[in-house]
Amino acid sequence: MSDIANKAFSGKRLDFEEGCSLFNKNLLALGMAANERMKKYHHENIATFVIDRNITFTNVCVLGCRFCAFSVKPGSIEAYLLSNEEIFHKIEELTEIGGTQVMLQGGIHPGLSLDYYCNLLEGIKKRFNVWLHSLSPTEVYCLSKTSGLPLKDVLLKLNGAGLDSLPGAAEILVDRVRKIVSPHKINTAQWLDVMETAHSIGMHTTATMTFGMMETKAERIEHILKIRELQDRTGGFKAFIPWTFSPDNTDFSTLQPAGGIDYLKTLAISRIMLDNIPNIHAGWVTEGHKLAQIGLAFGANDLGGILMEEKVVCATGISHQTSVSKMIELIKGAGKIPAQRDTRYEILRRFS
Repeated sequence: MSDIANKAFSGKRLDFEEGCSLFNKNLLALGMAANERMKKYHHENIATFVIDRNITFTNVCVLGCRFCAFSVKPGSIEAYLLSNEEIFHKIEELTEIGGTQVMLQGGIHPGLSLDYYCNLLEGIKKRFNVWLHSLSPTEVYCLSKTSGLPLKDVLLKLNGAGLDSLPGAAEILVDRVRKIVSPHKINTAQWLDVMETAHSIGMHTTATMTFGMMETKAERIEHILKIRELQDRTGGFKAFIPWTFSPDNTDFSTLQPAGGIDYLKTLAISRIMLDNIPNIHAGWVTEGHKLAQIGLAFGANDLGGILMEEKVVCATGISHQTSVSKMIELIKGAGKIPAQRDTRYEILRRFS
């Protein structure tokens, strides 16, 4: 690793060219450097998770993203929209097992207005003490367009109604790739605008990167540096979550999925490059339990959520499931102390 290793271990910031060169370095050396970087934020030998539920309240979406295996067009015989009571029941099931976080996710449904979302959020908050980490940047941006209100006003209304934070849903922040895989979705600048506006009103967010979508390694670094640059300005990102694209049942089913070594390298490089984001997730949903567990030795400090009822990734044929007991087992097996956290990454309880 030579000079780059010295910079990684000493905590110095790496630039674009240095980041690109990391993909050619030794896997284990990358893991060691990433873990050294992790200690800046996490001195204790703890790995965390959150008890949460994904509620995909509709599968209707007008965007037609080519990487999506889940959504249907308006008017489809398979289309659905959950009632508020159905959503409330799902949240009640989450709270009964000690869950704290709800992620509401849907497509761009042409029949759903800003008032619909605000009424739903208010209804949830009146009934349950849960953190609403919900709605994608694309949903927020489209609500701004359909309501005729500026992004800031839309986010203030949603936040006032009960929206606590925004998930990443970034795919890959490179417009060359976005024009191929999701030509009707928001572009890179619009995604960054939603996030910066959310941070400006005091909302924190997460950032993601879905890789293996025909991007180059240099474009992965480009994505990571866009996140780092925005974090320098706002400090609003709580976590970064890289995961691999699942091509089955999409328009790109012939693509070769990224392998385990590529995943671990990208995870470690994310931790090394993102010197200003406190938390990096290892993703069991797309990578499986064992690879996510190994990710805890490659710079990750968090396994994300148990994701009750995850549907979108499952639509590609990947059906990993987990539970609180499995999370504890994985973290202990990685030689770390398991701890349940909330969405603010504050520890709620540790498991001996």
